[in-house]
Amino acid sequence: MKFYNVKKKAHVEIADAKCEKIQYPRETSKGVQIRYGVKAVDDDGTRLTIFVSKATFDKLNCKEGKPAKKCCKKK
Repeated sequence: MKFYNVKKKAHVEIADAKCEKIQYPRETSKGVQIRYGVKAVDDDGTRLTIFVSKATFDKLNCKEGKPAKKCCKKK
């Protein structure tokens, strides 16, 4: 999987075994919207995140991570 490392100012390649698929749900006026992302950690300790389409998310062989906390409107 290809990520952009901000500290190195370059693209880095991370093995699928070291990646983690994450779903980011958020509440909108029309219901819940889910964004799909992939997280990894580079060899220098930099945390990397990219957002991908649902089709790409489903094709990935990464392990499925814990879904991000659900955002809820405070009443």
